[in-house]
Amino acid sequence: MNGATKWIARWRVRLGYPLAIVVLFFAQPNWKSILCGAAIGIVGLWLRAYAAGYLKKQEVLTTTGPYAFTRNPLYLGSAVLAAGAVWAMHSWISGCVLGVYFAIVYYIVMRREEGELRGHFGDAFESYARTVPLFFPRITPAKIEGGSAGAFSYAQYNKNNEYQATLGFVFLLGVLMVIWRCTHGSSLAGMLMKQLRGD
Repeated sequence: MNGATKWIARWRVRLGYPLAIVVLFFAQPNWKSILCGAAIGIVGLWLRAYAAGYLKKQEVLTTTGPYAFTRNPLYLGSAVLAAGAVWAMHSWISGCVLGVYFAIVYYIVMRREEGELRGHFGDAFESYARTVPLFFPRITPAKIEGGSAGAFSYAQYNKNNEYQATLGFVFLLGVLMVIWRCTHGSSLAGMLMKQLRGD
């Protein structure tokens, strides 16, 4: 992994803060977009929660539950969550910015983590990777010989601090509600342009 790739993988969360400012600046939410976005986001949160309840980082190669469909159900859930955020923001500019960020950063992160798992679990991971796709899920669950056993664990969900994703999404919806009430359908960018033009 080259230096730039390693830097992006390491700083992806911090990169999200200025990104949030940009996408919120162009957001044009209304009550319908926020409601629909929230509904989509709930699906993403559920998928992330479901995956977090199985994941035991660096302990075992998790191949059951949602990991029998895709090697990265957490990031798949994040993608659905991001789609919900974009819908709630009701802005094609925000959608493009967030889409490009997600596609580039999370592809790098998934490939980086794939290398770590390959180094840690060797042939077991190679067998798993041949059967289960990186991101887009299979239709039916894969049966991995010698794969991990187990069921969803609420304690594991808590250990992975997955509640933070829920808090973050609720906070985002709250911010969008404030923007909607303050701008009545115009983006912050649009209001700024009107001010500059003297409208």
